[in-house]
Amino acid sequence: MTTQSLNGIVNVTVSVSPSMPSASSLNVGLIVGTSTIIPTATRVATYSSTSDMLSSGWTGTEPEYKAAVAYFSQSPAPTSVMIGRQDATVPETPLEAVQACRTASNGWYGVYVCGVADSDIEAIAQYVQSAQPQTMFFYDTQSANVASGTTPNVMSTLQSDKDNRTFGLYSATEQYSGAAAMGLAMGSNTGLANSTFTMAYKSLVGITPDNLSTQQVSNITGWNGNVYTTYGNGYELLVQGHMADGTPLDQVLYLDALTVDIQTTVMNALVSLPKIPLTDAGVTMLMNDIAQVCDQAVTTGFLAPGIWNGPAILGLTPGTNLSKGYMILAEKVSTLTQEQIQQRQAPPIYACVKLAGAIEHVVIGVQVSL
Repeated sequence: MTTQSLNGIVNVTVSVSPSMPSASSLNVGLIVGTSTIIPTATRVATYSSTSDMLSSGWTGTEPEYKAAVAYFSQSPAPTSVMIGRQDATVPETPLEAVQACRTASNGWYGVYVCGVADSDIEAIAQYVQSAQPQTMFFYDTQSANVASGTTPNVMSTLQSDKDNRTFGLYSATEQYSGAAAMGLAMGSNTGLANSTFTMAYKSLVGITPDNLSTQQVSNITGWNGNVYTTYGNGYELLVQGHMADGTPLDQVLYLDALTVDIQTTVMNALVSLPKIPLTDAGVTMLMNDIAQVCDQAVTTGFLAPGIWNGPAILGLTPGTNLSKGYMILAEKVSTLTQEQIQQRQAPPIYACVKLAGAIEHVVIGVQVSL
């Protein structure tokens, strides 16, 4: 018996949604140098380990390889590194090399450049302040002026420039301690539950602590620089984990991650849905997407419930308890002008977040009774 197709009555079509781009995890570092293993036309290459580098033509004697050893030696270890080529035959400045590597790839977040002079450090630091996508610069210096407290020096210059995207480490003997610090930061940024970290008081695997006087440590940290030295009865510690302007590294990194995650989530909503109506309900859809990102930031430990101490925003006033660690607010669609409506512009949305912060200094009073 011939049966008739049901399509004429109930026509079912199946559509598989395309996978949306995920947000960058901001956990890959770039090491730049003048070795010629990577062609200038290629500019950058990605490796999963130093063994991967050796199998790809590196000999193990190059500065980039040695920096990668310091980078991958950290615990937890990063999952990959990118190596960038500085074309020394042109000649190309370190800054121009970093810029060319950014043009070639958006896949890296941190950057370390081998063998740079103080003037190059200052030029790269100035560039990364406004580089897109967001970038973080790591360097090490053996400058005697830094340790002695003599100005000018590279750390005092970056401090006065208020650079919040540059992490400097004084190291009298180790050439690649900045690469180790970058490896620590990239490896620690896993995005897992309770994974947020600070750079303060961590160990740099494979790096020998500097033998510094108390005054030298005070001089270096006074410029918002960082040291790796010995404390107490044998603690080998990275202190203080700050960027050149004094901002903790983790705060810069996780605010970057939050920004990227929100941007990617909202963009994916705009791409994946037939449309988001320009109504209060449509705006609420976007607010819910942003709330999911903030929930994840609470899960990792970057955000936490607390009292809002920022400015008054819509219905949020100073002193309000953010019980979720954040509050998402938006203007009403009715506040839009006709021109904004014609441009299909959403009303302003505000993600008000409370940072969990971190304890890095403790005062303890011991009371004794005889």
